[in-house]
Amino acid sequence: MSQQTRQQVALAVDAVQGKKAEEVVILEMDRNAGAFTDYFILCSGTNPRQIQAISDDVERKLAQAGTRPNSLEGYNQAEWVLLDYVDFVVHIFSERARKFYDLERLWKSARHLSPDDLKKAAPARKPARKVGAKQVGRSGVKSRAGKASRPKVKAKKKTRKRS
Repeated sequence: MSQQTRQQVALAVDAVQGKKAEEVVILEMDRNAGAFTDYFILCSGTNPRQIQAISDDVERKLAQAGTRPNSLEGYNQAEWVLLDYVDFVVHIFSERARKFYDLERLWKSARHLSPDDLKKAAPARKPARKVGAKQVGRSGVKSRAGKASRPKVKAKKKTRKRS
C-alpha cells in the first residue's frame, strides 16, 4: 500500500465527514483474509439525498486529485452506494442496509484506523505467506479447496503369487 493510496483514502474520509456522514469507519484489510482491496471506508447517511450528496462529494474531491472510481453502484437507489477505487472502496449505507450487511463483522480481521492514522507513514506489511507450493497473495487464493498441496503417494498393488 502506497502513501498515495493512504492520501486518497484520507481525501475520501474528509469528503464523507464534510457531508456529515455518520459512523465513519476505516478498515485496513488483512491480506490473508482474501480481501480484494487494501481499504474500506464505511459510513451511513440518514436519507437518500444525503447518501447521494456524500457520494457526489467523494467523487468530486478525488476527481480534483486526479482519481476517478473504477465503478459506481447503487447511486439511484441510495440504499448502499459503492465507489470502487481499486485500492480502496467507499461504502455509503442507509442505516437499515448497514445493519443488514454488517461489513464490520464480515471483515472483522481488518484493522480499524482513525483519520489521523492515515496521515502517518504506512507500516511495513508482512509479505504474503506461502502455503504448500502456492503463494497466498492479495486475492487470497491458496490452492484447490483452500488446502495446502500434498504430494500424492501411490499405493503399491498387491500381487498374488500364482501356484
